[in-house]
This record gives sequence, structure tokens and C-alpha cells, in this order.
Amino acid sequence: MRRILLVLLVAAVVLAGAWALAGLPGRISGEIGNFAFEAPTPIAALALALLFILLYGIFRLFGAALRLPRTLHRRQAARRRHAGDAALTRTLLALAAGESGDARREANRARRLLGDTPATLLLAAESGRLAGRLDEAEMAYRALADRDDAAFLGLRGLLRQAIEREDWSSATALARQAERVQPGAAWLRRERARLAVRAGEWADALALADADAPKAALAAAAAEAASDPGVALRLARQAWQDDPALAPAVLAYASRLRAAGRENRALAAIRHSWSIAPHPDLATFALAPMREPLQRIQAAQRLTEANPEHAESRLLLARTALDAGLTGEARRHAEAAVAAGVDQRRLWLLLAEIEAAEGGDSEAGRLAQRDALHRAATADPDPTWRCGACHTVHAAWHPSCPDCFTVGSLRWSTGPIDAARHLPQRGETFLIGSG
Repeated sequence: MRRILLVLLVAAVVLAGAWALAGLPGRISGEIGNFAFEAPTPIAALALALLFILLYGIFRLFGAALRLPRTLHRRQAARRRHAGDAALTRTLLALAAGESGDARREANRARRLLGDTPATLLLAAESGRLAGRLDEAEMAYRALADRDDAAFLGLRGLLRQAIEREDWSSATALARQAERVQPGAAWLRRERARLAVRAGEWADALALADADAPKAALAAAAAEAASDPGVALRLARQAWQDDPALAPAVLAYASRLRAAGRENRALAAIRHSWSIAPHPDLATFALAPMREPLQRIQAAQRLTEANPEHAESRLLLARTALDAGLTGEARRHAEAAVAAGVDQRRLWLLLAEIEAAEGGDSEAGRLAQRDALHRAATADPDPTWRCGACHTVHAAWHPSCPDCFTVGSLRWSTGPIDAARHLPQRGETFLIGSG
């Protein structure tokens, strides 16, 4: 409707102009050399208008002729861009479908049509990677890394390749380079933390860990690796404060307090952790300075008084009493552990030792000893360090599982850890980075 009204308006204006032009009075005459002319004013005005239109048309044709090569080039570039965009789309579809051959073919076609843009290089690299042509993928990633506008994309691809072939030194160098290009990227932070764990760079892993990471395990490992005593003590204190139930954390702290001559503070930390989660290594540390059996009994009593009913407390008191020759006291603590429901191999072996010490030469003593040994053969396994993620058993504690590299997953346990009760929380199982 608007277009119709506009056409009518223009027609009315033209008609009015023509009517006004036709009504102009007078004549126009002129002479150019030997040529003279004379015409009514309306005819002369119309001739001037036609001359203007003719000249305008000539100039437009001349300009179009000058612009023709550039116009043809733009149209050709537009066709190439359209075909290149279509090739990019087909590459994406082939990648999504897992068709490596089609993906490589369309990605190469897109590069020919569009050139080496960030999009074409990235799709060419991913297509090569899907097809197993890692050399092609690496070349494309390096071309991306050399660009100022897409360096992070190339470095990320190169980093992923280095991790897949387990080239940890190259991966660490690439991660640091990517950090300079894209500081503070969350994905890169997680990857750097994973690489630090793999390389055993515990201080870096602690600095890169998220807020909910098991920092006690990382801090304890960093304290063990620190060469400066002051730094080691600070890290060990952090580990103990983050998770006082983790025996390696408190041992890292207490051992440095003992080395600094702060024995009372070291034993206080051990006793506090024993009241939360007793562990045989804590008892070994606390009783290490004592040589006399009675001194060891007294030290064991001081250590266990905050948690006397725990199985570790019963076993410790029974062992120290037996070593001191107090077999009756040793039997009392061992049988109290049995009455509390403890059925572990070490407990029955300890009872066999008690039977041998009390009456091993008598028939009743030999029968009791054999019974204890038989019970030991069928008893529950002794506690050990077990990974809460992959459930593998390890003879010693590690800050990360040597099998699955889950940080803080090793727990002192007699059986598989219930994964539903051990979610990634402070002091619990936590995997730095998933890739």
C-alpha cells in the first residue's frame, strides 16, 4: 500500500513539473560559431534534461566498466565464501558422525576455498586427529598457535596431544605457554593441576587446586618435597589443619615440630589426631623416643586416653603390654577388642603370641594358640591404604593414587570404600581435572 502511494506521489510530482515546464513563456536562442539555434523555452528545457540524462548514463557506464574487475572479484569471493561455508558445515556434520574420511576431505576443501582461518585450521586439525593422522593435526594446531587471534586454540590442541602420548614435560611447557596467552582460563587451570600431580610438583598442584580439592594431601606432599624447613613447616601445618584425620598430614606436621625441638607440640598434635582417627603410624611416632618397655606403656596410655575404646587403642595397649611382659594386661585389651567386634588378622596373631607367652608349653596353651592362628587365617584383612576411586590397595600412602591418579583418594580402610559416601569434599576423594 505504501509503495502504491509513493508511485502515485512521484507521478503527481512529475506531471506537475511537466505542466509547469510546458507553461513557461518565451523562446531561447543561441549561436556557437556558425551554428545558431532558437527554440521555445519548454523545448529547450526538455532538451537540457535529456542531455543531462544522456551524460549521466555515459558516466555510469564508464564507472561500471572501471569497477567491473573488482565487482567480478567480489562476486567470485562471495561464491568461494559460500562454498567454503558449506564445506565447513559438511565438515562439522562428518565430525559429528565420526566419518573421518569425509571430514578430512571437506576440511581440506574448506581450507582451499577460505584459506587458513582459525575455523578451517581447527576443523582440519580435528579431522586429522579423528582419522589418526596426528602429523596433520599437529601441523594444523601449530599453524593455529602461530596466529595472534587463535593461539590458545592451537596450544590447547597441542597440549591435548602431548597428554595423550604421555609427554609430560612437553605438556607442562605447553600449559605454561597457554597460560601466558589466555591467563586465568578455568580449563587450563585444571589441566595444569593435573600435570603438576603427574610430575610430582606438589607445591604447584596445591597452588592450582580448586577450593573443594583435598588440599591436605597436596600440602602434606608439598611439605615433604620442600627444601626450606620454614616452608615445609608451614605446609605441614596447613595439611594438618585441613584434615587432622589424615595420618600422613599430622605426621608431616609433627615430624617437623620434633625436628625444631618442639616435642610437646608435636605429641599434642598426634594425640589430637588419635582422638579423631587412630592410626598405627601415629603410635610409632609417639613411642619412638621411648626405649624402656614401661615408658612405652605409659606413652601408649597417654596417647590413647582420649580414644580408649577404639580398636587401634586396644591393639596398641595390648602390644606394648605384651612387649613389657604383662601378658595379663595384654590379654585384657586384646579380648576387649574381640568383644567389641574386631575380627582382624593382626588381632588373632597378637592373641596367638599372648597364648605362646603365657602357656605355650602346655597342651591347653598349644590348643589356644592353634585356635587363634586358625581364626587369623579366616579373619578380616588388616587395614591398609585403599583408593576410594579405583579401590586398589597400596602398601604405603601416596598423595595421589599411583593407578588412577586421583588426588587424596587413599584412605586407611579394611575393605572397599563406599563411593556414595566419599564424594569430593575437603579431605576426601577428588580428581584434579578430567580432561
